[in-house]
Amino acid sequence: MKKDIHIFCMKWGTLYGPEYVNTLYSMVKRNLTLPFTMVCFTDNTEGIDADVKCFPIPEMELPTNIPERMWKKLTTFKKDLYGLHGTALFLDLDIVIVDNIDSFFEDDNPFMIIKDYNKQWRITGNSSVYRFEIGQHSYVYDYFIANFDSVRQQHRNEQEYLSWAVNEKGILKYWPTPWCPSYKYDCASRFPLAFWKIPSIPEGAKIIIFHGEFNPHKAIKGGWGKWYRFLRPAKWIKKYWY
Repeated sequence: MKKDIHIFCMKWGTLYGPEYVNTLYSMVKRNLTLPFTMVCFTDNTEGIDADVKCFPIPEMELPTNIPERMWKKLTTFKKDLYGLHGTALFLDLDIVIVDNIDSFFEDDNPFMIIKDYNKQWRITGNSSVYRFEIGQHSYVYDYFIANFDSVRQQHRNEQEYLSWAVNEKGILKYWPTPWCPSYKYDCASRFPLAFWKIPSIPEGAKIIIFHGEFNPHKAIKGGWGKWYRFLRPAKWIKKYWY
């Protein structure tokens, strides 16, 4: 069992307000029985629960006119991260926890991540949920900064590069498939079933991942995403996401 557990999240810009941080903290409190510290790296602390430790998003010495691609997440791997120590579980703000997550801390693997949902033959993980020892994977960040141009040419985004860098060390491991289902692929039905079948929680799910057109707020209401993607309202999300 891991000690000195931290739950990391990151918020910048205006896409998600402080209510997403506070809701994530509330979900973790209800679904994690182990002692933990909630940490948010952010450019704006206004409205965030006082029990959440907030730090500025660590600086990245990179051009400001590049596509974001979530590169800021890589700063969580800096050698010195505000003096924090222990185990960190990073959670995206737009996830929904539907069951106890103690099991995310029960193995001894040095790095864990979701296996990406498309193209299963690739090593790429989905970084909506990843766990690591703070300060022990600084090679991820250091190589990125030193080889920024080539990294961008070889990897589409942060999670593709992250998976490659950790795999190069031979320590890339994935969560059991049922734990972190995709709302888009695993909860919702495809056309034409999506027009009358309400999305549901897959068996064994612990953290539902939202990517693409639908976040939890929109999934509750349902409706159209892209012109070809319609989903029924999933009001059951309110039972978990508050």
